[in-house]
Amino acid sequence: MISRRHLLSVLAASPAAAAPVDLGLGIASTRPLADPFEGKRAMIVQRSLPPLLETPLAAFDADSLAASTLTPTERFFVRWHYPFPTDIDPSAHRISVSGHVAKPLSLSLEDLARLPQTEVIAINQCAGNGRGLFAPRVPGAQWANGAMGNARWRGPRLRDVLALANPNTGALAVRASGLDAPPFEGAPAFAKSLALDHAMDDEVMLATHMNDVALPLIHGAPIRLVVPGWYSTYWVKMLDKLEILATPDDGYWMAKAYRAPATPHASVIPGASGFATRPVTAMVPRSVITNLAPGARQPWTQRLPVRGVAMGGDTHVAAVHISADDGRSWQPATLGPDHGRHSFRRFEAALELPRGAHVLRTRATNSRGESQAMEANWNPGGFYRGVSEAVPMELV
Repeated sequence: MISRRHLLSVLAASPAAAAPVDLGLGIASTRPLADPFEGKRAMIVQRSLPPLLETPLAAFDADSLAASTLTPTERFFVRWHYPFPTDIDPSAHRISVSGHVAKPLSLSLEDLARLPQTEVIAINQCAGNGRGLFAPRVPGAQWANGAMGNARWRGPRLRDVLALANPNTGALAVRASGLDAPPFEGAPAFAKSLALDHAMDDEVMLATHMNDVALPLIHGAPIRLVVPGWYSTYWVKMLDKLEILATPDDGYWMAKAYRAPATPHASVIPGASGFATRPVTAMVPRSVITNLAPGARQPWTQRLPVRGVAMGGDTHVAAVHISADDGRSWQPATLGPDHGRHSFRRFEAALELPRGAHVLRTRATNSRGESQAMEANWNPGGFYRGVSEAVPMELV
């Protein structure tokens, strides 16, 4: 468990230097890898308190398509908006279910354990993953491409919890909030809502386990909401309140924050204003190369191995293509096993390239035929990045 003393000590400590981390900008970042938290290993520290920890892309790499796609918990990214309790007694923790219901409830972990349990392999990804690559720059956490991870989640379905409370006719949405709290008066408490129909989906759950062990504190123990296929802003951590709403949620985190342009690819011209917005929701296709960093200089070999992981957004990965000439021509990659529509899928290819400079790109296509764009989108929130990323490298 992370102690309060340890969390505070992180602020005063300098992270141990390690190999530079490439942020996908074609140059190596001076931001080092560090082990700043118990249970975490070699993370990119974006912020210490509340923690923003990014996963280096090399942590997703494996030399076999058959290797697990699960991100080790000790390398799984972390994103908190507000400070959170560091000492929680699971036996005393309760989730209240209130609002537009016939039977308000207060449920313990034991109550939840008695409900039918479900399991899903799903990617948890920050809506701002890749924000640090936006040009012009935008404010917010300056993630490269590692604010994501793939895990096996287990717990009761949200719909079974809601059924116990018996939502009244006219119920529209479920608002979820947790124990993290604003550090100063007047800031809006973090809360997100799902339409009731979505909350009743078979895959939305209250996760008590991650990668086959009890959910770690830094990932939202004892309970976090899991919304497969949607960005992690909806995956509320340290969940303690569920409120059934009979009117649309007009809270700050739904009505003002985490909104993107209501345009194709959520993109506008930098500096634009007055455009319509909509809430950030489902993820978009994405792929990353995991064994070659931008700017890499590799000894020439007859067949250069290129490996990575892809996601289909909120559905299956159907194909991945690789280019070695900055997108002018493409060849199909070989895919690993499909572990479900919400999971990473591994890919690999062997490229026959001459010595010299090359620009690699990958492009994922999902089962709906949606592919990554060649041009990056731009919006002032830094959301929905899904461009086919350029990876310049050299064979020597």
